[in-house]
Amino acid sequence: MTRPHTAWETPAADTEGTTPARTSPAQLHDHLRTHLDGAARAWLDQALDEAAAQPGIRGPISVWELRLAEAGRRCGAEHADAARVLILHTARAGIDAVTRVYHQGTAAERRSVLHALPHLIEGPDALPLVEDALRTNDTSVLAAAVGPYAARHLAPHLWRHAVLKCLFTGVPVAEVADLDRRAHTDAELARMLRDYAAERTAAGRPVPDDLYRVLTLSDPTATPPARTAGHGARGTDGKES
Repeated sequence: MTRPHTAWETPAADTEGTTPARTSPAQLHDHLRTHLDGAARAWLDQALDEAAAQPGIRGPISVWELRLAEAGRRCGAEHADAARVLILHTARAGIDAVTRVYHQGTAAERRSVLHALPHLIEGPDALPLVEDALRTNDTSVLAAAVGPYAARHLAPHLWRHAVLKCLFTGVPVAEVADLDRRAHTDAELARMLRDYAAERTAAGRPVPDDLYRVLTLSDPTATPPARTAGHGARGTDGKES
């Protein structure tokens, strides 16, 4: 297995660690109004008014879609995801809307769509977007893809491979929503983890510490695979020490 070159980079998030997918829209709004400056608050209020006045997608690109592209410049990278999620939520974006925004947007906009899914889509209709995101080596998009929506709807086979993809790319498994419940006594996941650990050990590479955590969840009786002598575990930056 070829090791990817993409290292873990912390996804754009606010300074207090608010994760848009795991925070209610009302709390996101309160948080942004507290942390944005006057100009950014005014821009956000206008963008939300536009989203409320023109919900969904009807005909040409809606004004609120254009605002998604401006969010980073207007609100700052640390608040852009939250602002985009609020705009999508206020616009009551359905599956057609989020699909269009996802496929036509930048990586940052795709990440925001993934964060917004648990607030917008009740059923599994948006799974094709999650599956697409899981094929990327963009670690910030991958981290967003394994959020609450995937935890609710992703099939066991694909979810297991998503966990392995996080280990492979260096995305911390803390980003995987509902990990404890979904990994609990999952014998097939435990087998896959052992195989991955054995592959790395045979290649003289360290086994990520996160693998031991997930293995303990999937098989509480498991004996951790032997660590490779002379190597440290992969850090949260996706690089081996």
